[in-house]
Amino acid sequence: MPELEARGHACVAPDLPIEDEAAGAEAYARVVVDALADVDGRVVVVGHSLAGLTLPLVAAARPVHHLVWLGAVVPMPGMSYLDYLATQSDAVVFGGAEEMNDGELSDDLEPADGEGVVIPWEGARASFYHDVPEPVARSAWARLRPQSMTPLTERYPLTEWPAVPSTYIVMSDDRTVGPAWSRRVATERLGADLIELEGSHSPFYSRPAELADVLSGLA
Repeated sequence: MPELEARGHACVAPDLPIEDEAAGAEAYARVVVDALADVDGRVVVVGHSLAGLTLPLVAAARPVHHLVWLGAVVPMPGMSYLDYLATQSDAVVFGGAEEMNDGELSDDLEPADGEGVVIPWEGARASFYHDVPEPVARSAWARLRPQSMTPLTERYPLTEWPAVPSTYIVMSDDRTVGPAWSRRVATERLGADLIELEGSHSPFYSRPAELADVLSGLA
């Protein structure tokens, strides 16, 4: 956000209700829409990773100028994400992906106090932050919260894809969302412009100025 604000952009970064087992993708989208209630002008909505489930629902609920999929998953309307994942072997490549699809947990995922899952330091370092300086990566990992499985297991509520221009930003060494899958889905399903950045799943930590330049150009 400081990099974008230095380039003249107003930013809103709402916290999604990821710990709430009752909250699905529509509830996540409502949080974003409410956060944008007083925002005028052209809105570019950026969704990273699992927030890709939220992006099209925001665009369906309010006018937006552009959607940016930042190493993000892309839902299949009318289908749960885990069912869709079962047909896309290269979509999610971090160590816990296969176990999530099977409804079990591996060493890369641990049960939280509720029904969600958390990622231990070693798994997060390898999958999310492998090119991030360790002090920054440790701080980022400490801010992670348990993730409810509800958005992954519910039938995706969108029935009609919003007609909003999209850009997909692929990280070339993404070890969470597969780069090959990202390139394919951006072209075949989204009809999105494709931008490639070097590095890991977390460019806002590893190369924030470079990412801000890209987002600024899209805005």
